Amino acid sequence: MNLRHGSFARVVIFTLLSVVALVAQVPSETNPAKQQVVLPSSSQTAPLTKEDVEVFLDGFMPMQLQREDIAGAVVMIVKDGRVLFAKGYGFSDVKSRKPVTVEATLFRPGSISKTFTWTAVMQLVEQGKLDLNRDVNDYLDFKIPAPFGKPITLLDIMTHTPGFEEQIKDLFVANASDVHPLIQYLPSHLPRQIYPPGTTPAYSNYATALAGYIVQRVSGMPFDDYIDKNILHPLEMNHTTFRQPLPDNLKPLMSEGYKKASEPAKPFEFVQAFPAGSVSTTADDMSRFMIAHLQDGEYNGVRILQPQTAELMHAPAFTSLPTMNSMAHGFYEESRNGHRIIGQGGDTQWFHSDMHLMLDQHLGFFVSYNSAGKGDISPRSALWRHFLDRYYPYAPPAGEKMADAAHDAKSVAGTYWSSRRPGPNIADVTNAFGQTKVKVNDDGTISVEGYKNYAGNPKRYEEIAPLLFREVHGQDKIGFKRNATGSLDFFVDFPAVEYQPTPVLKKGLLNIAVLGFALVLFVLTLLFWPVNAILRKHYEVRLELSQPYRSWRALMRLVCLINLAFTGLFVLWIAGADSDIARLSSHFDFRLHLLQALGLIGLLGSLLSVLYCLRSWRSESLWFWSKIWNTLLMLACLGFVFFLLNWHMLNFNLRY
Repeated sequence: MNLRHGSFARVVIFTLLSVVALVAQVPSETNPAKQQVVLPSSSQTAPLTKEDVEVFLDGFMPMQLQREDIAGAVVMIVKDGRVLFAKGYGFSDVKSRKPVTVEATLFRPGSISKTFTWTAVMQLVEQGKLDLNRDVNDYLDFKIPAPFGKPITLLDIMTHTPGFEEQIKDLFVANASDVHPLIQYLPSHLPRQIYPPGTTPAYSNYATALAGYIVQRVSGMPFDDYIDKNILHPLEMNHTTFRQPLPDNLKPLMSEGYKKASEPAKPFEFVQAFPAGSVSTTADDMSRFMIAHLQDGEYNGVRILQPQTAELMHAPAFTSLPTMNSMAHGFYEESRNGHRIIGQGGDTQWFHSDMHLMLDQHLGFFVSYNSAGKGDISPRSALWRHFLDRYYPYAPPAGEKMADAAHDAKSVAGTYWSSRRPGPNIADVTNAFGQTKVKVNDDGTISVEGYKNYAGNPKRYEEIAPLLFREVHGQDKIGFKRNATGSLDFFVDFPAVEYQPTPVLKKGLLNIAVLGFALVLFVLTLLFWPVNAILRKHYEVRLELSQPYRSWRALMRLVCLINLAFTGLFVLWIAGADSDIARLSSHFDFRLHLLQALGLIGLLGSLLSVLYCLRSWRSESLWFWSKIWNTLLMLACLGFVFFLLNWHMLNFNLRY
């Protein structure tokens, strides 16, 4: 989905969360007018042949790469146990004009790595060495607390319902030397549990890394070795590895990663939570993995899973709302065009990928881009949806006309925030800018801020069942369900997350207004100081102030300067992570503490604004409008203090 909350919000959200975390993105759309791809009507199906797919993609992909400023991509489609189509587009190295190839170009598919980890877990379940419903502490050599009185299970982890807050720090690291063994990383980065296990989906990279460590401990083999022996070697995936840095024989095959194709290549990315996202692979190798899952665990006569295990792995395992997509055992449902589809998306900073498995058609689709590109809408989602509409056209059935549609639309309107969010730590401030607003339209439909259709216009959703809404002239659904408190939770068709009503004091609009008011007052206070001095000199007006008041006045100007400096440096810390991932690692802790010390000084100084304001009102010689300004400055200072404390920006425990 697309979140538009202003430039500062985009820096905060997309740098600190979406870019840094290995996110499985909610599918988004693009503009078909720009795509210029002719799609069949709902009553006409294009033939799913190598020749037709090649014509379709050869028209689609080069144009998409050029428009989005993407260096290269690879597409792999398998059908009925064989490769239907495979081709690389663009360049793996723009500078040397090295083309992308299917067999010899490595991509980093990010969170698609998780499906290898889940497969390993299910292999050990099949062998009786793991129990999906057992307390994971039974498999660990450190203890995970149970604050809600209920232990976390592997099933909770595989359905992204362990209850963890979002964990960002050290997810990516700058150098291979910073990738520590899981036994060091996991206990020192243990997130808080903010939900009872098994109740609330909140996508978790940390939990997947935990599952990888359990595989390692139970199998008695290093995680990389286990994957090599039990998945990669049987499937002859000779150009795939979790290892960081890459083995010497694979280094020459690695595609460069780019923010944009027009910008310089970026360094190789190192993932600390490596079972969650460190795979490097070719499209050819991914064809074997997809075929194995589409054939219930078998590829070329070799089994990595028994049929009943594969069927269980692909079966629904958790749903928040029966009318929406479910979580399977690791895979998530992304059903569309009348077909049940499971899959996994993956993002590093520079690589962006999707894997879709259409089980009833024995079809697998893998795409990976080596650049983030410049667009706001996901190219991979646009590609997949155009592919589905071309080869599996579908007209959704008419929905039920709801008598209370207008009332229901009003009841769901409000502001929501994601269940996948940082807790009370220094990264909590991102939650102020990443909220989603549901509003009622004049025609009784509802819209969700940032959800746009192919033409770039806001999507409109009409109620087709109680508290279930579907896009007008589309398929996307959103649903609502009352929680234990009686308020409504909000669900999209990405089942690894939900959206919850934002508490009043956490509402983004309120907090952004408070912060904006404070920063504007600080800037104007500093600007007016020299301007007023110049005007007094010009008009030969003497400022009659007592020495104590002059000192207080100078102190408040210093407080304004400190608060502005803290805010600016905080934004630079977040924005700088885009080019220097070490800013979100333990290496940056000392500098963050220095920044927080500056913020603490500003906070204490801001509290003194109350005394400054009271002192000014007691002064008989001070101009009335100066007293009004000092009152506004006091309110700005107190608002700034509220913002810092409300979002835990001075929490010196840097577990974020």
